[in-house]
Amino acid sequence: MNKFDILGKYFGYTSFREGQEILIDNILSNRDVLGIMPTGAGKSLCYQVPALLMPGITLVISPLISLMKDQVQALNQAGIHAAYINSSLSESQISKALKLAAAGQYKIIYVAPERLETYEFMNFVMQVEISMVTVDEAHCISQWGQDFRPSYLKIVQFIKQLSKRPVITAFTATATENVKEDIICVLGLKDPYILITGFDRKNLYFAVETPKKKDAYVMNYINKHSTESGIIYCATRKNVDTLYDKLCSENIPVTKYHAGLTSEERRQNQEDFIYDKAPVMIATNAFGMGIDKSNVRYVVHYNMPQSMENYYQEAGRAGRDGERAECILLYSSQDVVINRFLLDNKEQRTEYTPEEMDAIRERDEERLKAMTYYCMTTNCLREYILKYFGEKGNSYCENCLNCLREFEEEDVTEAALRIIDCILEVRQRYGINVIAGMLAGDNRAKLREYGVFEYRSYGSLKDMNEVEIKQIINIMLLQEFLVQTRDKYALLKVTRKADEIAQGDTRVIFKKPKKSSDAEKETSKSKKASTKARRSDTLNSRGLELFEQLRELRTSIAREEGMPPYIIFSDKTLVDMCVKSPLDKGEMLKVSGVGENKFERYDERFLNVIWEYTGGVREKFYFGEL
Repeated sequence: MNKFDILGKYFGYTSFREGQEILIDNILSNRDVLGIMPTGAGKSLCYQVPALLMPGITLVISPLISLMKDQVQALNQAGIHAAYINSSLSESQISKALKLAAAGQYKIIYVAPERLETYEFMNFVMQVEISMVTVDEAHCISQWGQDFRPSYLKIVQFIKQLSKRPVITAFTATATENVKEDIICVLGLKDPYILITGFDRKNLYFAVETPKKKDAYVMNYINKHSTESGIIYCATRKNVDTLYDKLCSENIPVTKYHAGLTSEERRQNQEDFIYDKAPVMIATNAFGMGIDKSNVRYVVHYNMPQSMENYYQEAGRAGRDGERAECILLYSSQDVVINRFLLDNKEQRTEYTPEEMDAIRERDEERLKAMTYYCMTTNCLREYILKYFGEKGNSYCENCLNCLREFEEEDVTEAALRIIDCILEVRQRYGINVIAGMLAGDNRAKLREYGVFEYRSYGSLKDMNEVEIKQIINIMLLQEFLVQTRDKYALLKVTRKADEIAQGDTRVIFKKPKKSSDAEKETSKSKKASTKARRSDTLNSRGLELFEQLRELRTSIAREEGMPPYIIFSDKTLVDMCVKSPLDKGEMLKVSGVGENKFERYDERFLNVIWEYTGGVREKFYFGEL
């Protein structure tokens, strides 16, 4: 068999996605590779296909039990024998799995990094041929990554102990330049082929909203998307519990996940979400890495995350099937305060020196600042994300709120000059709250304590409120006329670039959203976003009816076999069934995502549904031409 035979027989595809084939070819030529590919780009296929063509066993080192379970279930469904080794198994189960692997039962074994050091596992690898070691979620090996796991450092020593060095492959969805260099150096990749297919997820719609009442916004959003599955991320356990209780009181099928729950509660709640028993998950960032649920249609952040890395990884759990999905961040200035508190109370790692901890703290502050600026920018949100990860984007993506929203420009140069004068007058000793309050002429106790009434700048922008003044300050920070100190006080400082304003060489322009009714905004957004429609939107009424019948059958089979519905067939595959409406085996095997093994297991039942619905008569179930 060759790579195309494997692709068709087991995975049901006729062609590779961008980047997959070139990585597979390099692996098969025994070259190390590093693949940085966005969520949903098909990273797992890049090591699974060569694993079946290489002579020995492929070890996939993975950080989470849920990730391993999902991957192994999907492989076994496709007719590929695979196993996992982690703490969810008893010692006798692990011994049995390793015995079967040594006898040639498994070509792919997923293993937790903690298991690499055990005597039994080392004894096993010394007896078999290890052709490849794949490090999944490879950013976890970098101390400067957002998900650093010390256990990942064990991988390096493990590889050194092997009698023969295997091909080393590493994959991740999010890696800045520093993290990429860490992965290459720490893992000891030899002349690796590096592929970065890009961070852009064109099917994701991005928005930053600033609602006065976040709970009401979330409730309204979920009600409008009642037939869809989604995740709502909160910064704290308290927020998770409070929002969960409110949604439960409205009889919304919801579950929750955070570190304060027992391991059994977390396991059960996660399964309820994956199996669509509770399609809405409210969670802290403890939830999600390795969750391969393909039909998540929205991710709402109730609070701003601490970094762009965290945000993009969490938002990226939407739309893994390539269909349109929404990523919405609900921002308030209080989110910055919460995150700064969480950073101040971050657990001190004993393996770091005080100097290293200072460097980590500085890095965390820079990340929080970049995340805050994302929430404030009036430019294209997608371009901001891509620029952060070192890519160039278009200034108008047509699929984010800022690109779809209408703005009006206001010249605020005079106000900017007064802000600069105020900061200099107080000798750059205060942060944004004091400066904004002082300029607005506020009379609160803290300002009286600082004695700001004595300065001539006090009240010099009293015709504006504090929110408006802060917005202008944020623009000046974004355009680097001002900077904030990197300590917890975040004092405002004036840069040399500010001279351009004082000398009349630069104007400061404030882009404000045009005021319009919510109904008008929703209608406008819907019209413009229609160009980003899901593939299922191409189905006509008869096609949608057939799609629902196929979904019901998939759910029924999933319950019978005790596995997530998306592992049997994704929504994308069911839509393709409707479009192609196959009436025999040959036609069904042409459906994207249908391999020979899955056909033998399920497709007679799916064919029966199509036959019953169509009466065996060919019918067009979609609009236009495909």
